[in-house]
Amino acid sequence: MSDIVICECFARDGLQHEPVMLPLATKIELIDRFADMGLTRIEATSYSNPKVIPQFADASEVLAGIQRRPGVFYKATCANVRAVERALTDSDKGIGANEISLLVSATDSHSLKNLKRTRADQWKNIADMVAAASGQYRLVGTISMAFGCSFEGHVSESEVLKDVEKFSNAGVQLVALGDTTGMAVPAATQQLFAAVIREFPQVVPVAHFHDSRGTGMVNYLAAYESGVRYFDCSMGGVGGHPFKVKYGGGFTGNVCTEDWINLLESMGVNTGVDLQRMLDASAYCESVLGRALHSKVALSGLNPLLGLNAKPASGF
Repeated sequence: MSDIVICECFARDGLQHEPVMLPLATKIELIDRFADMGLTRIEATSYSNPKVIPQFADASEVLAGIQRRPGVFYKATCANVRAVERALTDSDKGIGANEISLLVSATDSHSLKNLKRTRADQWKNIADMVAAASGQYRLVGTISMAFGCSFEGHVSESEVLKDVEKFSNAGVQLVALGDTTGMAVPAATQQLFAAVIREFPQVVPVAHFHDSRGTGMVNYLAAYESGVRYFDCSMGGVGGHPFKVKYGGGFTGNVCTEDWINLLESMGVNTGVDLQRMLDASAYCESVLGRALHSKVALSGLNPLLGLNAKPASGF
């Protein structure tokens, strides 16, 4: 039994950032490798409008092709009721996701940019989506820009907590706080997650931070020390925002799965991950994108004090 739960986001939040379209077989192989590592949450795809994010036009085919592991949650992102209806159709065929995510932005400016709706309209949309889902999925709510907005600046902690409460009242079990463009610092991270854990014990808090300014790891450690045990990461730090929808300059990727797992294991935290298979998957991610990614562990190997002989596999 692992001490923490990591959701691997490469196949969705990672690939949405990529201009190259990966073949269906490659996507399936990626997801199967993530499950083989021992991860129990995998962001598999998105029921996005293929005209907006063409990378996920094959969402149903991906979900039909993966080798499902018992106890693994395969998440699909849903932006609207139509997306939930597509998820339900696949579920009726026995190939659906078993976890879906619902998105809201902490500010109107980002909501309009990312979701093409005001916050008020998006909350109405979420209510319709929850009703359509009819209790068939574990629901994950994500609050983007929870630690600061690249358009509006400061974000009120009290407003974020109100959003957590709205998700909880809607029956959402997991709520992710997103540091969407890497603005958080450890003190703010600890304060906000501590408030969520204190005020909403029925909610499972999730950290979803981007490493835009190199602060992702220290903020994840701060979240862990506050009691958070669920984290979103991406192999090689890939991801950020849809390729055609930009709301952050420079590097906008996620926290590196490899580096976060290496740190946790070095601290004596059991991640449940097979570290050699992780390194092999890391190399595979680099090979399919055709470039070196951002993981320090992929370059230097695991912490030697772990006493393992695992070596970085040959990647790009």
